[in-house]
Amino acid sequence: MAIYVLVHGAWGGGWYWSRTARALRGAGHDVFTPTLTGLGERRHLLSPSIGLETHIQDILQLLRHERLSQVVLVGHSYGGMVISGVADAAADGVIRTLVYLDAALPESGQTMLDFVLPPRRAQFLERARAEGEGWKVPPISAAQWGIEDVADQAWLDSLFGFHPLKTFTDPIQLAGRHLHIKDKVFVLAARYNPSAFQQFAQRTRPDPAWTNYELPTFHFTMVEQPGETAELLLRHAGA
Repeated sequence: MAIYVLVHGAWGGGWYWSRTARALRGAGHDVFTPTLTGLGERRHLLSPSIGLETHIQDILQLLRHERLSQVVLVGHSYGGMVISGVADAAADGVIRTLVYLDAALPESGQTMLDFVLPPRRAQFLERARAEGEGWKVPPISAAQWGIEDVADQAWLDSLFGFHPLKTFTDPIQLAGRHLHIKDKVFVLAARYNPSAFQQFAQRTRPDPAWTNYELPTFHFTMVEQPGETAELLLRHAGA
């Protein structure tokens, strides 16, 4: 039995992993889908002080309090920033596999905004100023992410919420320990093009230390192809 911890991206919550989590649990594995502070069902905690380190601590404390080890840690989108910090700080043996699911793969000192394509970066900052009191970024609609199913659009748009801007502008501090994890995976959402995440697929693809996959979906693979997403993750259940 493997233990999966699935970390969502900006504006989201643990809720959007429900379909993939169901498939993983159906295969007999333990699955945790935590929601980061200020988002999802924890949106009542949203404040200007929430930064990247807050979200890293959210996951580190989950690992500690649930006494988890040999975890398959998955980060989607902005969640790649979070899992990088978590894996860098976690004790030996806690993280067995790192999976970047169309996610940011930062180097020390970089911020999430460093990876956002310039037009969208400008949009984030302008909308935070105009609609988010200068410190929170309004969500992007599901249609803009490429979600085509009308019911899925309605589901996502009803639950997406403001995201704290500070988490996008905080530089991550990494010692490089996360790269010592032997089983490292990058999954590219191939239909989401152009995207900020293609650069990481290009970086990891020639590196034998990484396993690379592609899914023929837009950015939210766990919504569009939950079974296929689970199938890729199950390949690393016994890595």
